[in-house]
Amino acid sequence: MLVLLPPSEGKASSGRGAPLKPESLSLPGLTAAREAVLTELVELCAGDEDKAREALGLSEGLRGEVAKNAELRTAGARPAGEIYTGVLYDSLGLASLDTAAKRRAARSLLVFSGLWGAVRVTDPIPSYRCSMGVKLPGLGALGAHWRTPMASVLPEAAGSGLVLDLRSAAYAAAWKPKGEVAGRTASVRVLHAPTRKVVSHFNKATKGRIVRSLLASGAEPKGPAELVEALRDLGYVVEAQAPAKSGQSWSLDVLVDEVH
Repeated sequence: MLVLLPPSEGKASSGRGAPLKPESLSLPGLTAAREAVLTELVELCAGDEDKAREALGLSEGLRGEVAKNAELRTAGARPAGEIYTGVLYDSLGLASLDTAAKRRAARSLLVFSGLWGAVRVTDPIPSYRCSMGVKLPGLGALGAHWRTPMASVLPEAAGSGLVLDLRSAAYAAAWKPKGEVAGRTASVRVLHAPTRKVVSHFNKATKGRIVRSLLASGAEPKGPAELVEALRDLGYVVEAQAPAKSGQSWSLDVLVDEVH
């Protein structure tokens, strides 16, 4: 099982670990594309602060993020699972999983990123600010920048098993499963059951709990249909729509009564 996650806007501090080694990150086929983004981002943020802030879509109160990006090559690195914070990651609670569940997380979870493309939760990275929606002056839109390298690297990472896609739209644009991989991919929405509306906060929280439940239970669904049964066994209310034709993904709605 491969679980695709969005990153978080908020991140923990880099800490005192050794500096980043881009070549040591998982998915080495993305190394050249990572270097291109990293080089331009560092140069941009080491120059005109206002220009960098505008390109990154940062408010006046987030000026400090520009200086942080300028130091990315020398900042300490920590496992990505410790860097990403926010509602989804708080609900996922990687640090409090037992040893077996942590091993499953290291093997299964892939976090998408405007800067790194995608990383595993064990990959050491520094804290940074660069969303997939950013358009850098030289490279252009990051979503488009990542599509070509992702298209060759991600199918191999997906292997032959289930792909559980929990990404937001901006990050989903960087890689869309196609062909045979799409047929074993399940995209999940979380809906408020009485209104059938997506509400951002509990959408993220529920996705974090779903991943935690799967990791903690040791469930290993082989495909979308098995995933539906696994989630129902874990107490979730799930409505599933199988693809109408080959080359399309499954769509799963998880219904939640309470907004929390």
